[in-house]
Parts: sequence; structure tokens; C-alpha cells
Amino acid sequence: MQKLTNKEEEIMHILWALEKAFVKEVLAEIKDEKPHYNTLSTIIRNLEEKEYVAYNAYGKTHQYYPIISKEAYKKRFMTTAIENYFNSSYKNMVSFFAKEEKISVDELKEIIDLIENKK
Repeated sequence: MQKLTNKEEEIMHILWALEKAFVKEVLAEIKDEKPHYNTLSTIIRNLEEKEYVAYNAYGKTHQYYPIISKEAYKKRFMTTAIENYFNSSYKNMVSFFAKEEKISVDELKEIIDLIENKK
């Protein structure tokens, strides 16, 4: 699975939400600065080349859809982030968020319960 640029990732989130979409429908969903239609079309074709999306052709128009699930991408993204930033340690990752006060004691207890109940 090739790494996505920030813009490609943004477009993938839109496609995951819409499930199927024409370029103009993706463009309508972009919240911030909207790229030119042709630029967006190129980004989506790049996603196709990276094998993240496929399309159904309707004449000269293409309706794009994701072929990589959001879950599969999330798993790969998180695994890479944990390897690169936390020395492949989930403990280091959780400790980081605890120190940054991004996770509460109650949330940590919920995580422990999830782990204990999974066994």
C-alpha cells in the first residue's frame, strides 16, 4: 500500500463517505480551498494508479469508488505511525497521549476493560 499525500488522503475520506462519486461530487464535498476540477481529476487518477480507487465508466465520465477500505488504511497508517514515532511500542504511544492529556483515566480504564474482556 503506497503512502498517500495529505490531499489524496482528504479525497479518500470523501470517497469512503460517499462510497461512489463523480469528480464533481467529490469537489462539492471539499470544505477548504477547492482545487480546480482538472487538478482534482488528476489526484483521483493518481489514487487509481496507487490502487486505492477504481471506476465505472459511463461514456467519457467515470464514477469512482474506493477499493481499499477505511479500516485497512487506518490499520496500515497506525502501524506505520507507531513504528516510526513510538519505536513499535503501543505503550509508548499511550504514554505519549497520557502525558499530552489527550486521554483520560476513564478512557484508559475502558481500554484495559476491552483488553481484559477480549481474552
